[in-house]
Amino acid sequence: MTTRNSIPKVLFIGDIIGRPGRRAVRELLPELKKELGVNLVIANGENAAGGFGLTQSVVEEILNAGVDVITTGNHVWDKKEVLEILRSDEYPVLRPYNYPPGVPGRGFIVLDSLIVANFQGRIFMVPIDCPFTRMDEMLALLASEDKPILVDFHAEATSEKLAFAYYFDGRVSAVFGTHTHVPTADERILPKGTAYITDVGMTGPANSIIGMSPDKVIKRFLTGMPVKFEVAKGEVVLQGIVVEIDPISKKAISIKRIQRTLAPS
Repeated sequence: MTTRNSIPKVLFIGDIIGRPGRRAVRELLPELKKELGVNLVIANGENAAGGFGLTQSVVEEILNAGVDVITTGNHVWDKKEVLEILRSDEYPVLRPYNYPPGVPGRGFIVLDSLIVANFQGRIFMVPIDCPFTRMDEMLALLASEDKPILVDFHAEATSEKLAFAYYFDGRVSAVFGTHTHVPTADERILPKGTAYITDVGMTGPANSIIGMSPDKVIKRFLTGMPVKFEVAKGEVVLQGIVVEIDPISKKAISIKRIQRTLAPS
């Protein structure tokens, strides 16, 4: 008999933005885990080091704060030292699976109770390998694994995210959209049992333009000139999603958005 305690309950934290985002995870996550009763935490960390990329110290800080798996996206390559992190099995850090063969890193990780995978879209982004066909390939590779599969789909276009989720509805347990940093209000369980949301949101400065200082972003729009973006300051928001998975059917039982705020330091 499946007991309530054996049902995987996962917290997925939206894209961590720089120092403010890391602070939010560090200070809010311990109590959040107790409150929600989650037994696994996943976070997208591709913007965690100064707003762009990852470093070893940042990865260790996030893991020490209570995150179990770090997913990424197109900004994963922004700090060169990430290559050594991705080449090592020591850190549970993923990069999108659909980068071409030979690219450093892994696109999924098999844990005791479930599998976490990472894919990247192609619309309005670097046109890497097709996420649909590469996901089919990954599912064939994992056919002997009788575990729920949760996917961070890092993509820009809503249509691509929805198409990906419906194509794999019933074949994976959850598809969490990331990348745009703005949470959507469409969390639901699709007809065949896959939990879905178009975008989880972000964990970073609340008074910002997707995590960055508004004045810098506005200047770029007004002038069309290159501008060095800076992570904003002030109040911090942690946004995420909590999903429960039936370990027998591998279907989602529930999906719920969460948001917490942290006063400026």
